[in-house]
Amino acid sequence: MSERKSRTRERILAAAGAVLAERGPGDPAVAKVMAAAGLTVGGFYAHFASKDALMLEAFRQLLGRRRARLAELDGSLGGRERRVLLAAFYLSRKHRDMQGERCPLPASLAEIERLPEGFRLALAEHIELMTAAISETPEEADTALADLALMVGGLALARALGPGELSDRVLRAAKSAVN
Repeated sequence: MSERKSRTRERILAAAGAVLAERGPGDPAVAKVMAAAGLTVGGFYAHFASKDALMLEAFRQLLGRRRARLAELDGSLGGRERRVLLAAFYLSRKHRDMQGERCPLPASLAEIERLPEGFRLALAEHIELMTAAISETPEEADTALADLALMVGGLALARALGPGELSDRVLRAAKSAVN
């Protein structure tokens, strides 16, 4: 692949990722993604076989970046300490309200069961890898999985409520329940 074609592909993926994080993988039309990338729809199929292929690759990239951020935490921290630190950011007003580099899961989960199987497989892989990253032992894995579910659900509910006191309470309650 030429360098120019590779850069164009990355622009399309970046635009798709931004829309996906806001609205989920099923919503954006190819025309909207291409316009956000500053390109015409005509060039889309030179880079991707379908909208689903584009959105799946963007979904995988977004999830990979989330895991990379978690990997930046101090490796000497125990699983519980990593979960508490993760929850401190993940369940914050800043993360709830941010645009762009936000977690795509709250906007995506309801749609995944209606999308091609690759989305479900990418989600399962992400959950397994995240659970392993925030637990130290196999015995701790179920607690880590529960905390991860609590964080994603808490953030989804807080985002659905929008900025305000009840949303802030949801974030605080979920954060305090992480163990």
